[in-house]
Amino acid sequence: MAKIAFILLAHKDPKGVIAQAERLTAVGDYVAIHYDGRSPRAEFDQIRTALAPNSNVTFSGIRHKCGWGAWSLVAATLDAVRAAVAAFPSATHFYMLSGDCMPVKSAEFARAFLDAEHVDYIESFDFFSSDWIKTGMKEERLIYRHWFNERSQTRLFNASYNLQKRFGLTRRIPEDLEMMIGSQWWCLRRLTIEKVLDFCRQRPDVLRFFATTWIPDETFFQTVVRHVVPRSEIRSRTLTCLIFTDYGMPVVFCNDHYDMLLAQNYLFARKISPEALEMKERLGALWQAQGLNFAISGEGKSLFRFLTGRGRVGRRFAPRFWETEASLGRESRLFIIVAKKWHVAKRLTEAIRRHTDIPAVDYLFNERDARLPDLGGVEKTVAKRERHRRALIRLLMDEFEDHRLVICVDPSALDFVQDFVGDKGQTRILFLDTGFDDDYLRGHVRRVGLANPSTPPEVVERLLPIVRSDLEHEAERLRDINIDQYFEISEKTGPVRNAAVLARFLEVDEERARSIASTPHLFAD
Repeated sequence: MAKIAFILLAHKDPKGVIAQAERLTAVGDYVAIHYDGRSPRAEFDQIRTALAPNSNVTFSGIRHKCGWGAWSLVAATLDAVRAAVAAFPSATHFYMLSGDCMPVKSAEFARAFLDAEHVDYIESFDFFSSDWIKTGMKEERLIYRHWFNERSQTRLFNASYNLQKRFGLTRRIPEDLEMMIGSQWWCLRRLTIEKVLDFCRQRPDVLRFFATTWIPDETFFQTVVRHVVPRSEIRSRTLTCLIFTDYGMPVVFCNDHYDMLLAQNYLFARKISPEALEMKERLGALWQAQGLNFAISGEGKSLFRFLTGRGRVGRRFAPRFWETEASLGRESRLFIIVAKKWHVAKRLTEAIRRHTDIPAVDYLFNERDARLPDLGGVEKTVAKRERHRRALIRLLMDEFEDHRLVICVDPSALDFVQDFVGDKGQTRILFLDTGFDDDYLRGHVRRVGLANPSTPPEVVERLLPIVRSDLEHEAERLRDINIDQYFEISEKTGPVRNAAVLARFLEVDEERARSIASTPHLFAD
């Protein structure tokens, strides 16, 4: 059975470090601690004194003064690993943790997971061909020497880099190494760790090289492990749940993330908020629990993207530069139908085409097939349509030889609505207030990628209130714009009242409006 030696790197919260070590060792596992040399000596002494009776805890022989992006983080990890290897001969796996990590599975589950495959878990992507590095330096991390800390010695770091770049002072990457990159939070087998330490003893030239690379904790172990272990024995993933915003900042987990974290396909999670006391208590007890079954859905990252994506859509109020003079014209009348249920909006536009002479298209900014005429190619892709949205509307009006046009828009695309409302032309908004029962929400959860056919039903049920709240929020954001020409219809108000609203919205007589409002199964799912 797997026995884990945790390599714990910490720099603050000595009480939390003590509690974490006691929690992890309570069921027979081990902990090797490196406490940052920049932290007060008194805090380190407090930790050593409290954990001295615990034979399953050891400490790194050297307290390195660690800096972000510097070799000191790798040096601290290596020293803690050496201490763990020497102190815990029965440890089968070595797992990197920080003081901000907490378990999201039981120790019983973690051991069974590690026993299931004889492999290492470490992100290991090709440094040059992968897109793991999103912005900033890439090759420059390696070919130039970085002696100074980018954060604490910014001016020296930049000056050194600029001088090397100006005079072409590059260096060769070790030719026998395939440079890899990935997260520093790994879990390696004992044999792999021993091979890495042997490599370090035999290749001081490689250590010297990485010692002056930038952010080596993302490249050193990732490269060396790939060098000493067959690819077939490496799973290029981390067992620690990390979610990053699109600004590159880690998401901090709070009390209400508990159920979501347990459903992820990870053993630990980082970062847990210091204020999330309730969740810390629950996760702490979870590690020692027995007989638990975990319904793993893995929707955490997609759920975060879904919620933040909805929150950021429509935050642009000024027109893009190419749209400044692209007004629809004062005589134009644009009728925008806003509906989350696209099939309902399409039934309505079909009825408008059948009962009136007003040109109507469907979700032209969402779907390729939106009932558009041939416009010479601009209509072929959604991307082309979005690029010059007002110009596209003018082109459609010219093609239909009418100053009126009905289009459909999803309520998440609030920026489209705001752009057209701010135009010189006359824009009217009709919101279809459709209800969302649980069956619809279950389908929506799958359509947007929050779940798949194998997702356990109980996980889907936990997502329903979140998605329902998000859809309701979209409607409220639309209402909050305070548009002068704003109208609503719904199944609850009935065909008679809906007909009166449609007559005003479309500027048609009541008979035509009644024909449209009486469309069979207009609001049906």
